[in-house]
Amino acid sequence: MIIRSAEPYDVNQLTDLMYLYIVDFYQRPKPPIEDIHRLIEMLFEKDRGIQFVAEQDGELIGFATLYFSFSTTKADKITIMNDLFVAEKARGTGAAQELFKSCEAFTKENGYAHMSWITATDNYRAQKFYDKMGGSLGNWLTYSI
Repeated sequence: MIIRSAEPYDVNQLTDLMYLYIVDFYQRPKPPIEDIHRLIEMLFEKDRGIQFVAEQDGELIGFATLYFSFSTTKADKITIMNDLFVAEKARGTGAAQELFKSCEAFTKENGYAHMSWITATDNYRAQKFYDKMGGSLGNWLTYSI
């Protein structure tokens, strides 16, 4: 298995993975392909975020997305791991752990104050995984509108 940053030649496989994540896993409406491609292409620039992929035998089996932001309370730059997804057929292979470690390493190597992430309250498998990876439940509630 290879963990690396996503490259333009990954667009088609990455699009398929993102649809599995958005539509199948989170059961959200399918965004137009143009929107998915615009997001992926923005991440190729690595100015506002970066996407890592897990590749096995030439096939993408997972991805993780880091967005770059700031924390006023830390008075510093931070990363937000917005996505960590491994296709069902590849779960249990260590891909999630390696993707997570790549995000964490990028955060540290590039001088970010910390990496944060969220997961659904009913995603117990992810919560167990994040506990295993050394994460700790924060003191903040997440709202959206």
